[in-house]
Amino acid sequence: MSDIKKVVLAYSGGLDTSVILKWLQDTYQCEVVTFTADVGQGEELEPARAKALKMGITADNIYIDDLREEFVRDFVFPMFRANTVYEGEYLLGTSIARPLIAKRLIEIASMTGAQAISHGATGKGNDQVRFELGAYALNPNIKVIAPWREWDLLSREKLMAYAEAHGIPVEMKHKQGGSPYSMDANLLHISYEGRHLEDPAAEAEDSMWRWTVSPEAAPDAAEYLDIEFERGDIVALNGTKLSPAQILAKLNELGGKHGIGRLDLVENRYVGMKSRGCYETPGGTIMLKAHRAIESITLDREVAHLKDDLMPRYASMIYNGYWWAPERLALQTLIDSTQKTVNGWVRVKLYKGNVIVVGRDSKTDSLFDPTIATFEDDKGAYDQKDAAGFIKLNALRLRIAAKLHQK
Repeated sequence: MSDIKKVVLAYSGGLDTSVILKWLQDTYQCEVVTFTADVGQGEELEPARAKALKMGITADNIYIDDLREEFVRDFVFPMFRANTVYEGEYLLGTSIARPLIAKRLIEIASMTGAQAISHGATGKGNDQVRFELGAYALNPNIKVIAPWREWDLLSREKLMAYAEAHGIPVEMKHKQGGSPYSMDANLLHISYEGRHLEDPAAEAEDSMWRWTVSPEAAPDAAEYLDIEFERGDIVALNGTKLSPAQILAKLNELGGKHGIGRLDLVENRYVGMKSRGCYETPGGTIMLKAHRAIESITLDREVAHLKDDLMPRYASMIYNGYWWAPERLALQTLIDSTQKTVNGWVRVKLYKGNVIVVGRDSKTDSLFDPTIATFEDDKGAYDQKDAAGFIKLNALRLRIAAKLHQK
């Protein structure tokens, strides 16, 4: 008999988690609490409540939480303060939502007295790592049930058969094969994996993309956007103050309209395999470009270079599930300390898949001094003769080595 009496399940109401719900009830003979997170996936979440009720879950054991503002404010924005990119291209849209979901799972487990949490991530993927590392960091005593590592329902056909045998309601689209892709969406991005995309040589169909038009189909007229920053975070668009979630939603709308933010990537997963995925991150693409632009005039050179040196490490921490680890928290403190002077505005031009910076300024924190940088007469602000000294000093080791090899 299991010592697990109650478990909190990360529940979407789809085929996988609906099967998991019944499987938990039968296998562990336990009470199940369902948790459905609204992180901006753009889907109606109330059907998840209705399905959970049909499966015998009591109303007080069903949690559907709107986490959109917390997601952008406390996870997306801090990540973008570091200009975070994984393996040169990926803006970590899936990765950054997982620590928030893990946090809420642990909170609900504490509130309801549950001994365990459960998720629908497979044993091949990264999400199992992100959920579980986050959970253990926040509650070292929590038990984690990962059905995909325990059961033998390792195909869609077996899941469907289990659902039919146990009277689990499944939408017709699942019975007809469903979407050709495995998709994950939140306010930052939407990802596509599987089926047609499992051949890395095959181009994704244009009909697959949901948020963005193709650059070829984007408007012929460019659109200008003014983006205002305070302490490294966007606070206003075109002079209008908005909440974090509203800002990202608006950037997604504008970026999608202009074909911005598509990515086709073969990435290296935590578990060791290479995996091909396609991503749409229109708002994040604009945000990254604009943030680097405002930093270009407000950050000290060596501070900016230090951030660039540390960024790949920071990106790997997020990708590999270490959001709650002490090294990520320490690095975040350093990053946030650099953002105190990142204030001002950036103007970008959106045009056929491109984000083009066309202006930036900071009234209070700009380190750009036009009297020094000018190509005209600087009236003695910079003595060009000084350049000879530092060139000579920096060339010394090179000259010594060159003379040695001349012998």
